Amino acid sequence: MSLVRAKKHLGQHFLTDKKIAAKIVNGLVHTDQYKQVLEVGPGMGILSDILLEREDLETFLIDIDVESYHFLQEKYPQLGNRLINGDFLALDLSAIFKEKYAIIGNFPYNISSQILFKVLENRNQVVEMVGMFQKEVAERCASKSGTKEYGILSVLIQAYYNIEYLFTVKPGTFNPPPKVNSGVIRLSRNEVETLPCDEKLFWRTVKAGFNQRRKTLRNALSGVVSKEKMDDHIFFDKRAEQLSVAQFIELTQHLSQLSQ
Repeated sequence: MSLVRAKKHLGQHFLTDKKIAAKIVNGLVHTDQYKQVLEVGPGMGILSDILLEREDLETFLIDIDVESYHFLQEKYPQLGNRLINGDFLALDLSAIFKEKYAIIGNFPYNISSQILFKVLENRNQVVEMVGMFQKEVAERCASKSGTKEYGILSVLIQAYYNIEYLFTVKPGTFNPPPKVNSGVIRLSRNEVETLPCDEKLFWRTVKAGFNQRRKTLRNALSGVVSKEKMDDHIFFDKRAEQLSVAQFIELTQHLSQLSQ
């Protein structure tokens, strides 16, 4: 089998260190809650090799790269239709997975946010996600309120998942090496089935607050609720990065009352 060429337009950086690959796979710790796992962007299969040794997991692979797909078809003929050539971001995951499952991958940096939003969209089925991202993105997801890294993804992810920053990976363990360090995180679904507020309004409030993060929420949220309707609630005089997830929920509840 000829090796797969890493393609810049797909953001491919193939991991070459088997010990790090094993650490990533060992990051799947809630396997009592699911039996199926989807690896996104397997490339030449350094994670897949380890996943397919796991008798407790049924592994699915998806890769948008036709060259990778044909390489993996030849490497893992036993997968059959569990090897998918397609775009993860466009995939109807509920058509493939009827039970709860996990997602894992060395994710392309250029679609990091879209991958995380896709996980959030499927949060009622995705019990766990272990993924490698650009270190800055991984840290942003795990950051707490009051820090400059804290943002839209931090709040939305932490509303539905417990998040842990697991470890950092240096550029030299990839071919070709990226220009930055990578970070591996684990998302574990929390107990919250639905937030105790209007969830669409919650998402809208979080996005509006951080899209103008230098402004107070009184100004940043004027497109969500008119200033004329805003009262003297203490949150309106704060900036988005100062509010915890629980406080964003409280703010959303308050905005719902003001909109009535």
